[in-house]
Amino acid sequence: MTGYKVANGNGHSNGNGSTKGANGTNGHSNGHKSADYTAQENPTMCSRDCCSGPGGSHRGNTCADKKGAKSGSITGEKIIPTPQSLLYPYEVIEEIADFITKGSGMRPKIGIICGSGLGSLADIIQDPKIFEYEKIPNFPVSTVEGHAGRLVVGTLEGATVMAMQGRFHFYEGYPLAKCSMPVRVMKLCGVEYLFATNAAGGINPRFAVGDIMLMHDHVNMLGFAGNSPLQGPNDPRFGPRFPALVNSYNKDLINKAIEIGKAMGIESNIHVGVYSCLGGPNYETIAELKALRMMGVDAVGMSTVHEVITARHCDMKVFAFSLITNKCATEYSDKKDDEANHDEVMAVAKNRQKACCELVSRLIREIHMASA
Repeated sequence: MTGYKVANGNGHSNGNGSTKGANGTNGHSNGHKSADYTAQENPTMCSRDCCSGPGGSHRGNTCADKKGAKSGSITGEKIIPTPQSLLYPYEVIEEIADFITKGSGMRPKIGIICGSGLGSLADIIQDPKIFEYEKIPNFPVSTVEGHAGRLVVGTLEGATVMAMQGRFHFYEGYPLAKCSMPVRVMKLCGVEYLFATNAAGGINPRFAVGDIMLMHDHVNMLGFAGNSPLQGPNDPRFGPRFPALVNSYNKDLINKAIEIGKAMGIESNIHVGVYSCLGGPNYETIAELKALRMMGVDAVGMSTVHEVITARHCDMKVFAFSLITNKCATEYSDKKDDEANHDEVMAVAKNRQKACCELVSRLIREIHMASA
């Protein structure tokens, strides 16, 4: 990957050469202040801690501010926002993965992302090695209630696993590449299977609160707006420039999960459907929910899709499910009970933790036995 000088937190740069953005000599503005640049020939990109932190340039902590801009001009080197794919280059991901594998003494095969209120999935891991996010080099920090902010590595049903107790969301101010960066860390740790869970609102009228929807496809609304965790120059060490997503969700794992649901006696509470991710943090309007239903969406949330895209980009097998924590209102009403709220989400997740944990555990056992 050449053409970019990327400034990191130590003032060094990765890559070489210079580039011009499609919208002018200083690249896309991405919310930065307008300024007249009298700059060096090679533009330097801002560090990961500038535009990729919560709030990014919108909190006033812009590249221009950092260079001591006055009256809308910069007299130093040209600073441009970093493309998403370069926020965490391969070498940085490798450094994080090495920290985890050396610290745990394990190379996990299965990675789990715990959704809101589903952190107990990580609590059933045996012989756990626990890493607080804030102590992992270059790792983001989760800011949402119900997300503990810990990475747990250990064994479950005989398989070596790693689980995220807390994910990162677009609405927290993180770019999608940063939200899904841990998936690439998992890949370099040795993970072959990604289990992604989430709490979601049920749009399909057949779904009841507490049901589990196995995801067999998704509608990427953030992608419709041109936002992707893969934006920017592609590093082939992660995957191809144009990954296919037609079979993103592993059919064999879906079928095994259905069989497990029957054995658990919760067959009537398990569905197969389509998920969609919206940006949040606000819940959806009636009109938006009606539009999603017309598009074939069965459940809606604020996560998972960009993680799945990243996982499939690096050729991981994906299994994902939504715990339906509320029924989405698709008719206009003055009743406050029809309004979604986070407390309701957390309460339902807590009540269904046991069933979700058993489903995941049994499926991991199937994978481990098949590879033994």
